Amino acid sequence: MARGVTRATTSTFLATSFLKITPPIWKNPSVSLSVPWTQFLCKCSLAHHHHQHQHPIDMSKYKEAFSMQMAMAGLKPHHRIALGVSGGPDSMALCVLTAGWKTNGISNGESGDFVDGLLAIVVDHGLRSESKDEANIVCNWVSQMGIRCEIAHCDWSDGRPKQGHLQEAAREMRYQAFQKVCAQHQIGVLLIAHHADDQAELFILRLSRNSGVIGLAGMPFISQVFSTHTYSLGGVSNNHGVLLVRPLMNFSKQDMYKICLGGNQDWVEDPTNKSLLFARNRIRMSLRDVSSSIFKSELQAVISACRRTRSFIDQVCCKLINQAIVVKDGYAIIDLEILSPSKVEDICLSKFVSLVLQFISQRYRPVRGSTSKLLLDYIRTFPCKNSLTVAGCYLCPAPGSKGTKTLVCCSVDCPLPSKMEPFHACTFGEQQHHIPSELEQIIVDAKSYSDHLVLDESDVHFLNATSESVLTEAKRLGILSESTYRNILLLQREETKRFKSKTETELSSDLESKHGFQSVNMLRSEPLQPGHACYFMSRFFITWKLNEEIGSSAFSEEANCDLNLGLENWQCHCRSCVVGHDMVAESVGFKHCPCLVVSAEFKPRVPLGGGHSSFI
Repeated sequence: MARGVTRATTSTFLATSFLKITPPIWKNPSVSLSVPWTQFLCKCSLAHHHHQHQHPIDMSKYKEAFSMQMAMAGLKPHHRIALGVSGGPDSMALCVLTAGWKTNGISNGESGDFVDGLLAIVVDHGLRSESKDEANIVCNWVSQMGIRCEIAHCDWSDGRPKQGHLQEAAREMRYQAFQKVCAQHQIGVLLIAHHADDQAELFILRLSRNSGVIGLAGMPFISQVFSTHTYSLGGVSNNHGVLLVRPLMNFSKQDMYKICLGGNQDWVEDPTNKSLLFARNRIRMSLRDVSSSIFKSELQAVISACRRTRSFIDQVCCKLINQAIVVKDGYAIIDLEILSPSKVEDICLSKFVSLVLQFISQRYRPVRGSTSKLLLDYIRTFPCKNSLTVAGCYLCPAPGSKGTKTLVCCSVDCPLPSKMEPFHACTFGEQQHHIPSELEQIIVDAKSYSDHLVLDESDVHFLNATSESVLTEAKRLGILSESTYRNILLLQREETKRFKSKTETELSSDLESKHGFQSVNMLRSEPLQPGHACYFMSRFFITWKLNEEIGSSAFSEEANCDLNLGLENWQCHCRSCVVGHDMVAESVGFKHCPCLVVSAEFKPRVPLGGGHSSFI
């Protein structure tokens, strides 16, 4: 939960802010909050004070727009859906719209029934003593709306994150919690309340960090996210991931307040969103100073142009993956003759190769910068003659291909991310159980919408634009006026200056925190039971069982086993494995033990291409 929240009601607003510290007034007087009142800054801000409007808020237009977005995501009211809820105006507006869409505006009545197939998830980050109470209050609000609610508590086993990385660490922990709860309840879809103003902030932030058009496209409307953990809960164990949907991307922050008002729903304001310690907060405040209606519409227009470009790049990559790659057990072959790299735009080819390397290495961060340039030069060399080790992968000419094909495999020196869990046990029977076909059908329906929007190269503007030239090109095309162009440049320069003001030591620390990898111990700390499976190197399912058809001639000098497998005191003592009367294997280093049958199935956590996503 956010640090220090202020409750805003639908009936009372302050026309001006003041510094008097006042206890918050909560919707449910029976709920008490054991939080020091000094934590709360009494500032209930409503954009342009909508309460002053004489006309009632027209909720029908918001409901219609929301329904259209849900349909484009392939979602229908009977689908099982989770909501990420913080208690702020954005997530509470999402609750209002989703509950209404689910029930088609029909109230649940006074029976206390909950909306079918809808679960709100409130994450208690556990970084402050009062966060538990705050989570309980938000949970109570959501429950009163007729939405089931569950609180997920974060466990900071490695200690509290440093202040400079607090938001990033909290976000990572929050999404892990979302995915775990979704897995527990067998829910494949998670709605998040990001909106158009969030996209604008992210655009300026990434522009100040020299992101290219792919980064400037911002957050996808739909993305299939995959956990670094494989949960075997509730009889389901697979990693089809969760479909993350942002149905409010065409709504503004101003709309969030209106929806809460129209739905007679309270929310909380987080004063720490005013802190200039965080880049997003600084950009948000700066945008408010220049956000005329013309500025807003033109900024959204250039973001839309970046998103169309990103969609085109994704289309090209999807086609190349289908035509030019063959995936074997743990490695891939790229057919350079079919690929015809000389005919593919640099940005598309770089993205394609990055996707292949991410799949083989099972790293979750894309290849960027000088590494991306190195790969591009390598893949454009035809025929392929040399080998290359980069981004955790080894590339070389495929044997027998005379350089017309490139083999990509995991480098023997590839370390695993320090935060990755190398093993997660689950029963073999469970891992055969597939995610409900509901999610697969949702993806099919969502693709049917996006497939109608096939883009041609002439439909996109920024294929050859660099980070520095996107704005210039947008102005040349008439997407940006001179005034908006100058204001965006000013915002970019201000944030770039702040970013570069960090010392070299701070920058080095940031990079190590974000991109650092270290080797981890690949042996399980817990035994692997027979008939169970574990993930190895994020790409192999390892299972083992006792070999009940062992002949005496099969034993090597290294094994000393009692062949009476039917007895409980059966034992095997090998140099390569240890199995006792409780039938426990201590590691996957089975080598050639004749007493065990071990299988490894190539089943990477993240599929080639990264799963379904859409920027429409």
